[in-house]
Amino acid sequence: MASIYGNNIIVSIFGQSHSKAIGVTINNLPPGFEIDMEKLENFMKRRSSTGKAYATKRKEPDKVEIVSGLINNKTCGAPLTALIFNSDFRPQDYSNLKNVPRPGHADYPAFMKFKNFQDPTGGGHFSGRITAALSIAGAISKQILEKKGIDIYTHVQEIHGIKDEQFNPLGPTKEQTNSLLSNSFPVINKEAGQKMEEAILKASDENDSLGGIIECIVTNLPPGIGEPIFDGLENNIAKAIFGVPAVKGIEFGNGFFASKLKGSQNNDAYHIKDNQVRTKTNNHGGILGGISTGMPLIFRVAIKPTSSIGLVQDSVNLDTMENEKLLVSGRHDPCITPRAVPAIEAACAVAVLDMFMSYKIWR
Repeated sequence: MASIYGNNIIVSIFGQSHSKAIGVTINNLPPGFEIDMEKLENFMKRRSSTGKAYATKRKEPDKVEIVSGLINNKTCGAPLTALIFNSDFRPQDYSNLKNVPRPGHADYPAFMKFKNFQDPTGGGHFSGRITAALSIAGAISKQILEKKGIDIYTHVQEIHGIKDEQFNPLGPTKEQTNSLLSNSFPVINKEAGQKMEEAILKASDENDSLGGIIECIVTNLPPGIGEPIFDGLENNIAKAIFGVPAVKGIEFGNGFFASKLKGSQNNDAYHIKDNQVRTKTNNHGGILGGISTGMPLIFRVAIKPTSSIGLVQDSVNLDTMENEKLLVSGRHDPCITPRAVPAIEAACAVAVLDMFMSYKIWR
């Protein structure tokens, strides 16, 4: 099992949901870059369940311990390895799952692939817990991009039919970003966020779960980044995004809605603005032919409802090959979407930095 991403920066994620630790090794970070440890800690807090009524009762401090690759908080050229030690884990909650796969989880395909030697506790290496390690790589990547003037903003666009305001596709307004950054729940419209929280808590009371949609925008990305066909900007972002468990779909720009339009409605006319080539609209989402156009890069991600629910479900016993009822225990988010926001942002940052480094080499 290899969980590795990247061509220029190489990100390798390791660990399991209930193992002693999880972590990440990052190769080829630009040397001499000073990591802001306070910013890194704040990014990790966005993903944390602490203080969030709508999140899992499992409380992990997610304290990052960087064990190599830094000297005086500056990258030194050596691989950077960071660890997060798990503290609030209860593998006994999963003692009945070794041979009874949970609906919606990777238990059965993992059982088949790894010949019943897989770690069934909390999903093992397939768990959303692993996104904490991804978030370390993303937080560092985001800091490097910010130094280049490239910013990434992400919010919950929709949960259970409750919609937040969408980003302006020509670039988020200052009002949008200020509102997003000031809200504890990751939305632009605070009222919409309150309604989403209420819907999540209601689903939790019913022992059920909800899914949602996350929207992400990258601003100030220069034109010319990416490749045609197989190594496009969309391709690489999508690969990173699908590294976040529970992601079931991604669309860029108008996405599937573009299929309902005429070419005259979907095409983005060019014009000169501030002595630069720009488009009047941004239906293409900042990418054409797999290459950035200089317009904001915008995409949306579909997150499925949490698979672990407190209702009796149908499953099978892989030992006896008989049907069996299953009630999943343990501690789970009734809706993954809010805490997946920084994970999506992290995956995007890793992918964009990886592609940006090719651009800088080419330049």
